[in-house]
Amino acid sequence: MNEKIAALQQSFEAELAQVSDMAELESLRVGYLGKKGKMTELLKGMGNLSVEERKTIGAETNELKNQITVALAEKLEAMKAAELQKEIDELPEFDVSMPANMARGSYHPITLVQRQCEQVFRTMGFHLEDYAEIVTDYECFESLNIPKFHPARDMQDTYYLDNGQLLKTQTSAAQNAIYRKYRDDLVNNGVPIKAVFPGRCFRNEATDACHENTFFQMEGMMVDKNISISNLIYFMKTMLSEVFRKDIKVRLRPGFFPFVEPGFELDISCLICGGEGCPSCKHSGWLELCPCGMIHPEVLKAGGIDPEEYTGFAFGLGLTRLAMMQYGIKDIRDLNSGNLTRLSQFTDDE
Repeated sequence: MNEKIAALQQSFEAELAQVSDMAELESLRVGYLGKKGKMTELLKGMGNLSVEERKTIGAETNELKNQITVALAEKLEAMKAAELQKEIDELPEFDVSMPANMARGSYHPITLVQRQCEQVFRTMGFHLEDYAEIVTDYECFESLNIPKFHPARDMQDTYYLDNGQLLKTQTSAAQNAIYRKYRDDLVNNGVPIKAVFPGRCFRNEATDACHENTFFQMEGMMVDKNISISNLIYFMKTMLSEVFRKDIKVRLRPGFFPFVEPGFELDISCLICGGEGCPSCKHSGWLELCPCGMIHPEVLKAGGIDPEEYTGFAFGLGLTRLAMMQYGIKDIRDLNSGNLTRLSQFTDDE
């Protein structure tokens, strides 16, 4: 039996030295370590040995098996390294004296609009916050006065994960966390809560020229004593005039949103068609830009704020639609198309 083990070891080493590619290496592995391999055949022959012989021969056989396994692994790593080095050696030489290619890309239209809005709100004293795209049902709905089975959820038919979380349908999902983050400064130091938080949102929508299943919003809110609708209108008008560099015709119309009371839809006159009507504005001449309103007392309570002492406003600015107005993009689907040729025409290189 010892002679068989020694012969098998010599045979393996000789064959391993002849291997020239990974296919041959795999064939060698199967030939020695596979179910019908030579090591398996060797182990079958141990049935005719005595108990003492089995102990000795078994240990030697297992040692040979381990040696073969290690040798195969080392050979595989060496072959991978040699293959990688070959690819590196075949790369064309890089001439560091060649002039650099100065062609550069451009920022996405939504990125540019988002940065404009962030800058405007910073100048008005708002904090810039960030928040997750995957949130809990409580964050997205229940903390916003939208309990389970509330019909308002039907409008936000969304993408749920196996663990019960979901892709957020609105940037409002961050409100509760922001209230709690700044509550102590508000209550103890009298510092108003003023924050904006942009983000990507997801809804199970049928897409058309003015609807997408993935879009960008910027949530904003302010909480303090004696905040009213006039504060909301002032901040929104200021922001729009700064972004568009001109007076923008807007209108407020009643709208129902469970997390604000009263609630409004802030529309702007469609800048693509000049208010005459087109597919982008559903031929109405107006484009829905910003659901907004006074924060509902139940939402303030959920954030640990006393609605008897404090009031506030909140808005969900549609960055995607704002970008359409800013750059005259007629179809919202262009923004998520990944078509660089179409997108680059709307922005300048930076």
